[in-house]
Amino acid sequence: MGGLDADLAKAIGRAVEDRRDEAVLLLQELVRIPSVTGEEGAVQGVVEHAFRERGLSVDVWEATPEEVVPYREHVGEQSGYENRPNVVGVRGGRGEGRSLLLNAHLDTVAGGDASAWSRDPFSGEVEGDLLYGRGSCDMKGGLVTHLTALDALSELGVELQGDVSVAATVGEENGGLGALSTVLRGYRADAALITEPTRLALVPAQGGSLVFRLTVPGRSAHAAVRDEGVSALEKFVPIFEDLIRLEEERNATLRHPLYEHLRNKVPINVGLVRAGNWASTVPESLVAEGRVGLIPGEEIESFRETLAHRLAAVAERDPWLRENPPRLEWSGGQFAPAEVPSEAPICEAVKRAHESATGEEPAVEGVPYGADMRLFIRFGQMPCVMYGAGNVNVAHAPNEHISITELLTATRTVACLLAEWCGVAK
Repeated sequence: MGGLDADLAKAIGRAVEDRRDEAVLLLQELVRIPSVTGEEGAVQGVVEHAFRERGLSVDVWEATPEEVVPYREHVGEQSGYENRPNVVGVRGGRGEGRSLLLNAHLDTVAGGDASAWSRDPFSGEVEGDLLYGRGSCDMKGGLVTHLTALDALSELGVELQGDVSVAATVGEENGGLGALSTVLRGYRADAALITEPTRLALVPAQGGSLVFRLTVPGRSAHAAVRDEGVSALEKFVPIFEDLIRLEEERNATLRHPLYEHLRNKVPINVGLVRAGNWASTVPESLVAEGRVGLIPGEEIESFRETLAHRLAAVAERDPWLRENPPRLEWSGGQFAPAEVPSEAPICEAVKRAHESATGEEPAVEGVPYGADMRLFIRFGQMPCVMYGAGNVNVAHAPNEHISITELLTATRTVACLLAEWCGVAK
């Protein structure tokens, strides 16, 4: 298929720009409703209304523990399932066109320490070209991209031949419960696009991430005679140092063409450490929790074995750990890496759509973080890529924000993609 008609692309650009204020107002409304993972009900009520207002055929449901059981390793344990609806809206095509599934997750991480923000975390405040607030970038802006693209096509009277499904899902930050449930409910398309914040780069490859818990034993004693005890904290230090060496070795040896731009392709982070129970007592145990990154081509089980062997090697060099080895456990949702070929039809279509919207070719990159993309590929058996406005560097951070100009650029691209991929009905 060739590129989009130039006149239609220009008309789409004008129609998107005409809806700038409406897009901003919708994003502000979404940002002002806190929707931390597990508490998505209120924001999804607004989403459902927005879908119905646009004449989409709407499906609202909650995932169930029973359907998740066979996939628990992939999405992790859930604190609850109630009041966490997924919302899918479908705009049926005229027939004979390719279908596209558009996805955005509506859950966010917590707002965090409000004093670290220069404004209220849920203000939705606009300053210049930037709209601030938790979820503005990751990734309520992505849903606004989808809806505004459909609005622009409607304004132009463009009818599509293929079906378009917009899936607003829950639980992505904690493993992908909503995306999995969407697939299990039977939603499929010829391709899927997730508008994660990629800085308008096409992302056909996402990294994986595994969460581990490490328990290191010690022996308590009074601090005045600390040599009678064994400090679990001191025994953890060589383990931590070996984790850093493992990260360095993996970065030096692992190769993937879409990850060579990253200084740290496969980061290993220890994010939580708890040790001891009293200042004047030698700590008798330590629990460390962390996250390790994988790149496409790596398998979860083989890396688990690698880390277990490394820990065993460190323990073997220490008399105490040799007799009292640390315990390694894997917890949470395990994000497998995933990718589609960079020359896949959906990749080529996104490239052309971006060029129609901007006059330039997009960057093509892999990302080191996990995302719902893997679930649509692995369990939905459909090619899936990511492309969207925003920078992941500000996601989860104080003063999270998104550029309104970039949001509208992504919207033009999605509208052009819909027109070309699904086909315009004559």
